[in-house]
Amino acid sequence: MPHLTFQPLSWPKNDITLYLRGVNMAKEIEKKFLITSEEWRELARGKQYRQGYLNKEKGRTVRVRTINDKGFITIKGAVRGETRLEFEYEIPLEDARELLRELCHKPLIEKTRYKIPFAGFTWEVDEFAGENEGLIFAEIELSYEGEKFSIPDWIGNEVTGDPKYYNANLVTTPYRDW
Repeated sequence: MPHLTFQPLSWPKNDITLYLRGVNMAKEIEKKFLITSEEWRELARGKQYRQGYLNKEKGRTVRVRTINDKGFITIKGAVRGETRLEFEYEIPLEDARELLRELCHKPLIEKTRYKIPFAGFTWEVDEFAGENEGLIFAEIELSYEGEKFSIPDWIGNEVTGDPKYYNANLVTTPYRDW
């Protein structure tokens, strides 16, 4: 059996991200908000995302996605406070496409993601298509719980804890059915 070594790295607020054989075992801390205007559009360029879920049990999800011409698989743990474990790995594009086509729950999530820099952070605006057409919200990823950030004028109410806005739940209850 190979010997595994861990390298601790410094992280804000004394948190530690461990590396196992060079693979990042990261924590995801994000907040989600509704959009109140179209102002963000002039600030952004988008990428096409297509994603599906192999497993979407409460407390753990396994997501496959394509972003333009790249494929990824992501494993997410349960949310504790504002934080959850997230492990993402690039996989061959054709493998991702086949997993989406053959094994993922339907309908697939189709969206354009726009990244918008604002006050030292990057806001990600997701504009959905397909079964979720008309849904638009923004997310911001933070380095640690309680981190302070400025909110752009085009951001509305926070919906972070509302399960209907979870991408995995948009498969079983798409926006068109709300």
